[in-house]
Amino acid sequence: MPQSDKDKLDRVVAEARRNRQQREQDYREQALKIYPWICARCGREFTGKKLRELTVHHRDHNHNNNPPDGSNWELLCIYCHDNEHSRHLDQEWCDETTPGGEQDPPSTYRPFAGLDALLKDKK
Repeated sequence: MPQSDKDKLDRVVAEARRNRQQREQDYREQALKIYPWICARCGREFTGKKLRELTVHHRDHNHNNNPPDGSNWELLCIYCHDNEHSRHLDQEWCDETTPGGEQDPPSTYRPFAGLDALLKDKK
């Protein structure tokens, strides 16, 4: 890649990062004005320096969906926010289908098959 193309790409990436940071700062400030400084999951209250541990979670997981009324946001502490995203990723993983488009069949193993016959034999 020629140096001029690399420089142009670096500028585009840097600008995108600045725009994202500005957008995040804007909706964070709005959310902190709208909602009480309490984690919506665990109920911890945040003030002072600890306020930085309170994050804005997008309920629909779309960071570009930022309605001015805050209806797509909830304030979560960093721990509950990580937990929420982990649960979301786990659910996506569980919902994936096989390459043929069908989900794996349920297990056919029957651990108690024939148990009734064994219990009858003991009597």
